[in-house]
Amino acid sequence: MTDTDVKDLLNEVRAQMKKAIEHFEYELSKIRAGRASTAILDGVNAEAYGALTPINQLANISILDARTISIQPWDGGLLHPIERGILMANIGLTPQNDGKVIRLNIPALTEERRKDLVKQAKVEAENCRVSLRSFRRDGNEKIKKYIKDGLPEDSGKQAETDIQNILNDFSGSVDKHLEMKEKEIMTV
Repeated sequence: MTDTDVKDLLNEVRAQMKKAIEHFEYELSKIRAGRASTAILDGVNAEAYGALTPINQLANISILDARTISIQPWDGGLLHPIERGILMANIGLTPQNDGKVIRLNIPALTEERRKDLVKQAKVEAENCRVSLRSFRRDGNEKIKKYIKDGLPEDSGKQAETDIQNILNDFSGSVDKHLEMKEKEIMTV
């Protein structure tokens, strides 16, 4: 085992942790803070042409104002399937269909709902931290194998310290993202 193998391992661990943070950011974007966001509809599907299809592939989705999302299907016959898909997705919004466009009005959040959303954000943060720790564990196990295969023990200990430092950096990033989302949610 060489130092190059250790550097490759550290880069691999860093890349895995970066993906975990990107997923965390994506999950946070789906938590609505009382403002209209097209991310609310990510993962919402509608029955179209015999298959479940993401709504963003069936219609133009736009933000009309801070509390209104507009969904204009490219095919007028898809209005009702899109409406059904939104209701089935159980995202907490009721679509309003005027025959050409579906509008989603985002209600103002109550204090209780804001607290629930903060809890949801904290759960996502903890899920991300668990992923980060599992990447650290996997990296440390590989380092131990490298030591058995001939890597000097000092280099192995330094690599474990480096992995811990990478984890600390990414954990700090999780905390910053969570703090920003909490502030966004709790701002009236």
